[in-house]
Amino acid sequence: MYAEEKVHVVQKGDTIYSIARAFFVDKDELMKYNGITDPTKLQAGQRLRIPAASAVMASSPAAAQGQELMHKAAKGDTFYGIARRYGITVDELLAANSLAKDYILKLGDMLRIPGKQSVPAPNAPAAGTAVSAAPRPIEARDVDASVRWPVTARELSYMTGKMSGVVVTGDRAEAVKSLSAGTVISAGPYRGFGRIAIVQAAGAYLYVYGGCESLSVKEGDIVGSGTELGRLGIDAVSGKPQLFFMVYRSNAPVDPAKAPRT
Repeated sequence: MYAEEKVHVVQKGDTIYSIARAFFVDKDELMKYNGITDPTKLQAGQRLRIPAASAVMASSPAAAQGQELMHKAAKGDTFYGIARRYGITVDELLAANSLAKDYILKLGDMLRIPGKQSVPAPNAPAAGTAVSAAPRPIEARDVDASVRWPVTARELSYMTGKMSGVVVTGDRAEAVKSLSAGTVISAGPYRGFGRIAIVQAAGAYLYVYGGCESLSVKEGDIVGSGTELGRLGIDAVSGKPQLFFMVYRSNAPVDPAKAPRT
């Protein structure tokens, strides 16, 4: 018996997997709960009922008893994404599992989540939903006109604290363009950051584009440099049209200004 029920309205670019990840529920449970047999036939505007915490993604008997939390790597997971989901750093996640920085995450890997004894809250808001949060720690920088960004850079700041990357203030609804050729390994809503697209590129690079109001790509799409990934939205915290752009190589953060543009 489910304690509560949420409803998600399917948006362009949504997949069963991305919706399940956004609400921290199991994708198979989500399909069963909505009587879906073919996950490829989602349609924009379709309303999906979201199971409550009884089907929380990454839950385990140990977690339910307040013991150490484990996470089973699913399709599209990255160390970066898992770490962000649980509010820890990539280094903390790797150290807790005695993994080298160049370890390649495999489907089905079981990972210990350090310092966590309960599953993450299943209340991730849909894109565009205001969230209650303190201003993100950032450090303003001058815009270098010689550096190409995914959006036109009106303002530029570097994230400080646990997150590594830049915040690029652009224009509302302008195209967010990929800086590299590669494969979209994740696309969908992410709590507090609107919609994000993650592009895996040659050389073990991951390009993370967050803050989109809508997405033009889906998981598995092949993109080129300059391909439109989505449209820039208004950040709920700052009230500005901002892109949260991060680059990782072999799970280590890279200065986005110095990351390859292909």
